[in-house]
Amino acid sequence: MSLLRTKPLESDRSKDRGLKRVLGAWDLTLLGVGAVIGAGIFVLTGITAATQAGPAVVLSFVVAGFACGCAALSYAELASAVGGCGSAYGYGYASLGELPAWIIGWMLVCEYMVSIPAVATGWSGYVVNSLQALSVHVPEQLIHGPFDKTAPGLINLPAFLVVLVIGILLASGAKLSAQFNAIMVAVKVSAITLFIAVAVFHLNPANWSPFIPPLERVGGSGGAAFSWDMRLLDALKLGLGFGGGGETHFGLVGIMTGAATIFFAYLGFDAVSTAAEETRNPQRDLPIGILGSLFACTALYIVVSALLTGIVNYRELNVPSPVAHAMLAIGQPWVAGTISVGAIAGLTTVILVMYFGLTRVIFAIAHDGLLPGFFAYVHPKTGTPVGSIAATGVLMLAFSGFVPLGRLAELANIGTLGAFVVVCAGVLVMRRTHPELHRPFRTPAAPLIPVLGVLSCGYLMLNLAAFTWAAFAGWMAIGLVIFFAYSRSHSVLASTPG
Repeated sequence: MSLLRTKPLESDRSKDRGLKRVLGAWDLTLLGVGAVIGAGIFVLTGITAATQAGPAVVLSFVVAGFACGCAALSYAELASAVGGCGSAYGYGYASLGELPAWIIGWMLVCEYMVSIPAVATGWSGYVVNSLQALSVHVPEQLIHGPFDKTAPGLINLPAFLVVLVIGILLASGAKLSAQFNAIMVAVKVSAITLFIAVAVFHLNPANWSPFIPPLERVGGSGGAAFSWDMRLLDALKLGLGFGGGGETHFGLVGIMTGAATIFFAYLGFDAVSTAAEETRNPQRDLPIGILGSLFACTALYIVVSALLTGIVNYRELNVPSPVAHAMLAIGQPWVAGTISVGAIAGLTTVILVMYFGLTRVIFAIAHDGLLPGFFAYVHPKTGTPVGSIAATGVLMLAFSGFVPLGRLAELANIGTLGAFVVVCAGVLVMRRTHPELHRPFRTPAAPLIPVLGVLSCGYLMLNLAAFTWAAFAGWMAIGLVIFFAYSRSHSVLASTPG
């Protein structure tokens, strides 16, 4: 049995697997915006400016956006050509083979599975703070899980409830979920627009100087000892005898480490591709949804980060709610309150779309026989994969309400970057192995753009912490055990003649 057997494109294009095709290009674009605009714009922008890049956080967003753009163009080509396969997993199965497809799918499961509880915990914090501002106090025992080291409680009830409600919403139908997402996107984009409208009248150009603060080194200038917190790139230099030099921020290094950090802010646009089998015209609408949402989100990130560092000094932004903090600093408390509402709406849509993507990836993997068939069960009335929604929901509820992931949430970045690398490589392989394939959208300047996507995403991976890489290695080891113990022998392709 070959580990690189590929799935014929026609097999996925022609099959009706029970999901209802109810989504259009506008729905997909809003799904992408719903997934991407969340904690990144309300939290990571300020913290990254304060601790890593300074006002040059704008350039960090450009670098991360460029890497995502290369991947998005590759996603768009594969989505337009392959259509029904859906997600990087399906594209990998058609272009690279079964084992690479499993690895990609396992990376995507990693991305979504750690992102949902992490964002739900952030959502809980925003809701509790907003309720306290209204003199409504939630008991401490109901906002911390029993394994929370800082303040053990009974359950993080808000996080638990938001995941439960969104799971029920997803099980009710894709169209209903898309309509709810559209409302939440309107709320958060309105809050961001209000911030922009107010901030432009309170700019102080002196706050942008120096635009790229000089390099600062924490923990000594040479002979630094290995730390799980250091970038893998620095750990490799240390191991090769070039010196790790300790933790650094600002300067060009700060821009690049900032880009790797705020990559989390771009997570989710790839979830658009998981909706292929619920899209009326996937070969036309998927590229529009993927590229449209990424372009809109990148533009918003750049504008907000420039204005944020222009109205207050970047060193003041290392706070849990930097955007709201900036509005308070310029005497606009009512705007700060509105931004909190926008942040709650933003985090809600992130949970929704990440949960949507997780269940569709697992559904696709199970339908190919690589996971038990229960995960591929579709409700005959709602046309939703309730098997994967229920199974993953149990885990998401456990992590959100009782078991904090802590630093394991960092796995979201490396899982996504790894999937992006393989998608870009998939375009190159498909161009060679299926040159006759009709491609309604073609990646411009190929093979340059896919190659740049591989290199840029790979470089950002090297800027992630050594701890993240160690945890990622453990996750992938578990995935390989499952593949060789179950998936390889139960694969649909294994029982397909020829």
